[in-house]
Amino acid sequence: MEQKKLSAMYKDFAEDVYPPSMEIVFRDAAGKATSLLFEKVEWTVEGQRRGLRYGENPDQPAALYRPVGGNLSITGAQLVRPDGDLVSAAELLQFGKHPGKTNLTDVDSALSILRYLADQPACAVMKHNNPSGVALGSTTLEAYSEAYLADRVAAFGGAVVLNRTMDRETAEAVARSYCEVTAAPDFGPGAMEILSSRKNLRVMRIPGIANLASYAPARNLDFRTLLDGACIVQTSFASRVLQPGDLLPAETEYKGERFSVRREPSSGELADMLFGWAVECGVTSNSVIFVRNGRTLGIGAGEQDRVGVAILARDKACRKLEDRLCWERHAVAWNEFGDQNAKSAIAEEVRASHGGLSGSVMVSDAFFPFRDGLDVGLAEGVTAVIQPGGSLRDREAIEACNEYGVAMKFTGQRCFRH
Repeated sequence: MEQKKLSAMYKDFAEDVYPPSMEIVFRDAAGKATSLLFEKVEWTVEGQRRGLRYGENPDQPAALYRPVGGNLSITGAQLVRPDGDLVSAAELLQFGKHPGKTNLTDVDSALSILRYLADQPACAVMKHNNPSGVALGSTTLEAYSEAYLADRVAAFGGAVVLNRTMDRETAEAVARSYCEVTAAPDFGPGAMEILSSRKNLRVMRIPGIANLASYAPARNLDFRTLLDGACIVQTSFASRVLQPGDLLPAETEYKGERFSVRREPSSGELADMLFGWAVECGVTSNSVIFVRNGRTLGIGAGEQDRVGVAILARDKACRKLEDRLCWERHAVAWNEFGDQNAKSAIAEEVRASHGGLSGSVMVSDAFFPFRDGLDVGLAEGVTAVIQPGGSLRDREAIEACNEYGVAMKFTGQRCFRH
C-alpha cells in the first residue's frame, strides 16, 4: 500500500516538474551558439495526457523528450534523424500502465542490438537494459521462442522486441509468458486481440524499426551528468564489425617472432561470431557471452574481472539449459520440479554437453589480459572465439586456441558499455 502511495505521489509530481520543451545550447571557442531543441513526449491515457510514470525508481520523476529541428555536430558526431522515429515516436497501442523510464530504455537497448541483425527475423528479450536472450529465426515465432527459452527465468517481467511484424502465432507465445512491454514495427491480423488478454502489457508499434539497419553505422551524442552537476559528453558506440571481411586475423608479434591462430573459422562459426558480436555490443561490461546457431546460451554481464565474468556466463548457460529442458519436457520450472530421477537425467545430459557450450562461440567485449578467462570457454568445448585483441599477452591467447584447435578472430574494436 505504501509503495502504491509513493508511486501515485511521484507520478503526479512528474507530470509538472518537466517543461513541455527543452533547449541545450553549445558555444564554440568563438562564442557562436548552436542549440538542440527537444519537445516532451506524452500519450493520452484514460483521457489524460501523461508522460513517463517515473524514472528508474518511483521517487525519481522522469520525462521523455524527442529532438526537433536541426542537428548538432561535434567531433564528427551528430544527432541521428532529428525528428526521431524509434522509441520517441512509438505508438502505444495498449497501455496497461503508461510506461516508465526502464520500459523505454529496455526497448531502446534492444534496438541497439537488433540494428545489426536486420537481415532476418530477430528477437531480443531485455531485462534491466541487458538481454536475457537474443535469437535469430526463420520466423518471428522461432526467433522469439529461442530468445525467450535462452533464459526463461530472467525474461519474466522484461521487454520483448522484434524486428519484424508480430503475427498472431507469435503474439500467442508472448501472451503465455509475463512481460511488461513488447514492441515491433507492426502487429498482424489477430495479434492485438491476443495481446489484449494481458491487461497490464504495454504494446508499442514502432514503424521505424523497418529502417533499423540505417542506424547500424550511426552515431550521436551520449551525455552523463556527474554528481556535482558536471557533464561528460561522448560519441556513442557504433560497431565496425558487420561482415566477415571486417574481422581481423588473430596474430601478434612477440620478441621478433610472429604468432597466429592456425585454424580458420567455418562458415557457421563466422555467422555466430558476427551474431555474437552484435549481441555483445548491447551487454553491460565487463561481459562475456556464449552463442551457437544464432542464439545466446549464456550471458555474463557487469563483472569486474574477465575470468569471473567468463565463469558467470558458463554457469548461467548450464543452469538455463537445465531449466529449458525441464520446461520443454515437463512444463515445470526446474526449481519446482519434484521428480528427482528425471532431474538427475537432465542434469547429466547438461553436464555431458558442457551446458550446451560444446561447439559454441565465445565472445568478449575486451581483450583477454590473461589466458585464464579464455581457458574457461576452451575447457567447455567452444570451437571459436571473437574478441578485440590488442593485449600484451595476445600470444598466450593465440597459443591457447592452437592447443585446442580453436579458431579465433580479432575485431580491433572494444565495445565497452557501462
